[in-house]
Amino acid sequence: MPLYEHVFLARQDVSAKQVETLVEQFKGLIEAGGGTVGKIETWGLRTLAYRIKKNRKAHYTLMNITAPHAAVAEMERQMGLNEDVLRFMTFKVDELDEEQSAMMQKRDRDDRGGRGGKGDKFGGGRPDRAPRREAE
Repeated sequence: MPLYEHVFLARQDVSAKQVETLVEQFKGLIEAGGGTVGKIETWGLRTLAYRIKKNRKAHYTLMNITAPHAAVAEMERQMGLNEDVLRFMTFKVDELDEEQSAMMQKRDRDDRGGRGGKGDKFGGGRPDRAPRREAE
């Protein structure tokens, strides 16, 4: 069966619980069409690069799908009819990546905090340079 990565954006005024309900609804469509949904990642509420249907933010969700084309086409048709879904995009891939996506890795990196760059309260600056001496 073909492998797909599918990303969809839900409106900003929809709650996280409602986004989970949408995911379960679309997962049910895929399973009814003879496919399976592997990894599901919720990337959270993120700012859009430009306004889409008067929304400045959207809930992003990634789904790894193994399903026949007909099941994916039906899911996309239902997403087009659903007014809570702003955009969606499906990519056919050679293999599914079961590790965290780049978006989730970026979020983990951001949560850890800084590495001690310029402006750090512990001196910062470039570690390969000696500290400056004051003029005498």
